[in-house]
Amino acid sequence: MKTVSMGVSLLFVFASLCVVAQPERIKAIFPAGTIMHQNIAYAGDTLKKHQLDIYLPAKATANTPLVIWVHGGAWMLNDKYADMGYMKTTIKTMLDKGYALASIDYRHSTTAAFPAQIQDCNQAVEYLHANAGKYKLDKSKFVLMGFSAGGHLASLLALSRNSTIPEFYAGGKKPSFVIKAVLDFYGPSDFLLFYGAADVNVVSTTPDKTPVGLLLGASPLNRPDISKQASPVTYVDKNDPPFFIVHGEKDQDVPPVQSYLLKSYLDVAGVKSELTYVKGAPHYGEMFDAEEVRAKLFAFLDAQFK
Repeated sequence: MKTVSMGVSLLFVFASLCVVAQPERIKAIFPAGTIMHQNIAYAGDTLKKHQLDIYLPAKATANTPLVIWVHGGAWMLNDKYADMGYMKTTIKTMLDKGYALASIDYRHSTTAAFPAQIQDCNQAVEYLHANAGKYKLDKSKFVLMGFSAGGHLASLLALSRNSTIPEFYAGGKKPSFVIKAVLDFYGPSDFLLFYGAADVNVVSTTPDKTPVGLLLGASPLNRPDISKQASPVTYVDKNDPPFFIVHGEKDQDVPPVQSYLLKSYLDVAGVKSELTYVKGAPHYGEMFDAEEVRAKLFAFLDAQFK
């Protein structure tokens, strides 16, 4: 039985490329005149990982639709500027078409195990919902867009909205926002497929230091209960928002079967979804910013707001 796990070495290389990106360098991605609100504390504390940025179109008026960016990095790397460097044209098009963008940070698994990350994401989105008027946002038009670990968190947040899971909310109180759609780029959907070592004797006696093991605090095989709770597919039902899913054909960190499985669950529940495989693409990179992917993404987005 073949072992599948997120490739730590590749993700560390990716982190070294993204984490050094400075805000000024990121700002150059956005169209001239973009209104930027940076380092907003969404949790009422001073934690750097409890901050978000908002980017508004130059001529934004009240009720601007919002795409909420959830970065990748194996739940233990990167920050709210990550993934932007290889999605430049998509971001520019988004602002040009009148969408606002909010990018959120969340605590790393190396400092806080799951469910801290989904608590932070819920709290960040609830802040945006509560302050929609202040930032000219339409609270009925919130879209989540996540990459890798961020794709997992975006999917989990959206799919678990129809359930009440106190552990997922800061203070145990369910937030009031609604998610209109999800743009999921190669996010894990079922952690039991990341079963770690093929030898169960090794799994049971050796601490799991893979990204998934660090997130969950144990091997998925040792804690199938936590694995199930943290897996987006657990929560799929007929009332979920539409999904636009993208995955690289050659992804060796999050196997494409993860996205296929998510779409299968959505199909069974009758939830609208699209799955695009990017031919020859690895786990991340500029191939996901290609015109073919971008055209499908904005056709999907525009259809949600007719």
